[in-house]
Amino acid sequence: MSVTTTTHLNFRGEARAALEFYRSVFGGELAVVTYADAGNVAAESEAGQVMWGQVQAGGFRVMAYDVPGWMGHERGENSFFVSVRGETVEEVAGIWDGLADAATIVVPLGPAAWAATYGMLRDRFGIVWVVDVLSRG
Repeated sequence: MSVTTTTHLNFRGEARAALEFYRSVFGGELAVVTYADAGNVAAESEAGQVMWGQVQAGGFRVMAYDVPGWMGHERGENSFFVSVRGETVEEVAGIWDGLADAATIVVPLGPAAWAATYGMLRDRFGIVWVVDVLSRG
């Protein structure tokens, strides 16, 4: 199995500052894609906010994004997801099926503009999982 998990932190307009802070603490590489970069701007005021960001330093990795204004978010509540990434759609589909039992589907598992497959659900215990295969190849 080639699945990895990463803590995915959720912010309202503070994701870039948080990622830059974590990079200053842990070192490593910072990667950021804004809503404008991804062509996914729902509100012009949020175009420069982080749609996907990551700091990776050796075995440390954390991801983050700015929750769009149309979604509910309170600082300290719903402040993280668990991201599960696999190498193939088949691999993550089995994990998705298991997690989806008695879950609330937020985004159905399927192709996305940035990933071969992507889905989000809140499991029966209230934990939000993001499942994806990044490569579109």
